[in-house]
Amino acid sequence: MSLLFSPLKLRSVTLKNRLAMSPMCQYSAQEGQVTEWHLLHYLTRAVGGVGLIMVEATAVEARGVISPDDLGIWSDAHVPGLKKLTGRIREAGAVPGIQIAHAGRKAGTASPWQGGKPLHRWTPVAPSPLAFHEGWPVPQELDETGLEQIRQAFQQGARRALAAGFELIELHMAHGYLLHSFLSPLTNHRSDRYGGSRENRMRFPLEVVEAVRAVWPEELPLFVRVSASDWVEGGWDIADTVAFAKELQKRGVDLLDCSSGGAIPGVKIPVGPGYQVPFAAQVRLSTGLSTGAVGLLTEPLQTEAILQAQQADLILLGRALLREPYWPYRAAQALGAKVWPVQYERAF
Repeated sequence: MSLLFSPLKLRSVTLKNRLAMSPMCQYSAQEGQVTEWHLLHYLTRAVGGVGLIMVEATAVEARGVISPDDLGIWSDAHVPGLKKLTGRIREAGAVPGIQIAHAGRKAGTASPWQGGKPLHRWTPVAPSPLAFHEGWPVPQELDETGLEQIRQAFQQGARRALAAGFELIELHMAHGYLLHSFLSPLTNHRSDRYGGSRENRMRFPLEVVEAVRAVWPEELPLFVRVSASDWVEGGWDIADTVAFAKELQKRGVDLLDCSSGGAIPGVKIPVGPGYQVPFAAQVRLSTGLSTGAVGLLTEPLQTEAILQAQQADLILLGRALLREPYWPYRAAQALGAKVWPVQYERAF
């Protein structure tokens, strides 16, 4: 039997297969609110056969949006739209998950098709007052009060995610956004208990995990997405990720979603098919924690081989699902599985 189309049980939640839609911003929200675009976009991929829909990076603070067109979860007013979205996803047979996030020093940019440049509408926040790039705003260094506000924002975001009907949360600690910028020595130059040693740099992200796990029901799974490597000498690397994974595991994290890069601009990353899979494999081997593989995974046999080799437990598809919403049905045919809905039976 194909492992790709075998179920995956995470606490009380069972995914019908090992395929997840990776969180990908749509830059189509209005004041953080779900729009008709989101309802159609996510429903289509749920009908397309993935077991898990991970809704895009959804900001826990208004100042933490990647762009002003991002989804938000910083207000109770966002809950009804998100609840409508989870209902659509669940009705189509997928588990609704959400990535909650804070963009940190990379917040406040134009949407990609509008140039993606910083808008300079507010001062972003970060562990240290280091601009992401030339021409970007210098962020405000977070003090103890600011850190507590963000811990509370993530916790309240988790409460709202539950009220909206999500069954799984992923905390965004990758790609140079706020929590990743605490982890990486390239972006964290603090001299207090939140900077310096690896243990200190992990402290705030782990406090956020604890705050979220305290309100997220015991029976529901919690994921973390990390950049497993900064791809720069002296940056965060796979050894750091393994150490971090062990601490996450102690705090009730169920799966590590292994991406990479994004801390600083201009880094040469050896991009190729499955280039991030070794990170997922190393974490899984070293800790026993379940992992997700992501990044240029485009072919059914490729994804099946990753699972068969025990390099990961979950396959996250990104751009492949933007191009081909019904990719799982093609994969099912290639792997000898039958997963399409009865309404589509005549097509196969």
